[in-house]
Amino acid sequence: MSDDLPLGLMLGLLFVLVCLSAFFSSSETGMMSINRYRLNHQAASGDRSARRVVELLKRPDRLLGVILIGNNLINNLAASIATILAIHFFGDVSGPAIATLSLTIVVLIFGEVTPKTYAAIRPDRIAIPASLVLAPLLKVFYPLVWLVNAISNSLLRALGVKQLNADKDNLTRDELRSVVHEAGSLIPTRHQAMLLSILDLENVTVNDIMVPRHEIVGLDLEDDLETLLGQIRQSQHNRLPIYKGDVNNVLGILHLRNASRFLTKPDLNKAAIVQEAREPYFIPESTPLHTQLLNFQQQKRRIGVVVDEYGDVQGLATLEDILEEIVGEFTTDVADTHRDIHPQTDGAYIIDGTANIRDLNKALGWQLPTDGPKTLNGLILEHLESFPDAPACLQIGPTRLEILEMRDNLITSVRCWHQNVRRLSGE
Repeated sequence: MSDDLPLGLMLGLLFVLVCLSAFFSSSETGMMSINRYRLNHQAASGDRSARRVVELLKRPDRLLGVILIGNNLINNLAASIATILAIHFFGDVSGPAIATLSLTIVVLIFGEVTPKTYAAIRPDRIAIPASLVLAPLLKVFYPLVWLVNAISNSLLRALGVKQLNADKDNLTRDELRSVVHEAGSLIPTRHQAMLLSILDLENVTVNDIMVPRHEIVGLDLEDDLETLLGQIRQSQHNRLPIYKGDVNNVLGILHLRNASRFLTKPDLNKAAIVQEAREPYFIPESTPLHTQLLNFQQQKRRIGVVVDEYGDVQGLATLEDILEEIVGEFTTDVADTHRDIHPQTDGAYIIDGTANIRDLNKALGWQLPTDGPKTLNGLILEHLESFPDAPACLQIGPTRLEILEMRDNLITSVRCWHQNVRRLSGE
């Protein structure tokens, strides 16, 4: 009986050691696999367990040091006990070999693969409880951990690794885009689209979203007073640019809420209209949308005149235009929103040549190139490299285009087909 008792104790101790090996192995994987962003959010919300894990992860070299020291001590002790047991049962010759093979299989399955796999799948369930043990262990074994890390860090510095603290979890724009995509049902589809649109603002300039020059609705001071008043009363826009003769000569921007100040004057004249206008705010056409959004906020503006490098007016950009890039069109009137697009019964579309390419891509789900000309007319002329003498056809990617009408060197009407035909939303 006295001989059996130590044997039973050793078998029990070996079982405990394998369990401890599983603990350290799963702790290593769980700590390194835990979602840092969720963890930081929980810590900022006052979760003490999350704060404890965050503190441990600030120095991964020390954390890994205490885990590996513990794991190696446990495995070496388990190997010694397994060898003693194997010699007892199988003799001095074959016992060590059997112990090595048996313990390798047991530790590999129960002390490494299984716990690490579980920890990789459920890191929160492992890392947070494990921190209760690892934090005090780090204090107990700190001298040994410090010595091991001092040697290890010296070798890392010799290899060119200077930063030994955990890097901040900064994400690039593409990585953040992947995070949004992979969020799945955790973020509603509509919200995902808005977040991705915000990330795209830097890649889009005001030239891409502006109202082009030929579509600007404004007040020309060379018109008679009655014409100007008629435009003011019937305008569908809240703000109107005021210019004289040519849109390049912009004198100001009139907010229609100020129109009541001069409409009731008995001696109304054009000077009174200009007096109520605010000085124009000019925007370089290459300004990225994310920059212009901040500029609108800082300047307390909602509309700006877009100019090119020569100072010539190219169009108008509004705060609403930028917001629509993020949240989509405000209007629900499809006919008004896509007034340049005319669906046909055969699945084709008759499109105005002045239609904006980005608007076409968003409305129809196409992939026409947007890194060059901004309008369909410009895109066709760029591909043809000349003005066609007669109606012509061409293909850009999966989109086929047929010129239907030209006027004054401007393509005014185009018939388009696409391999992946998609109807406008709301039809």
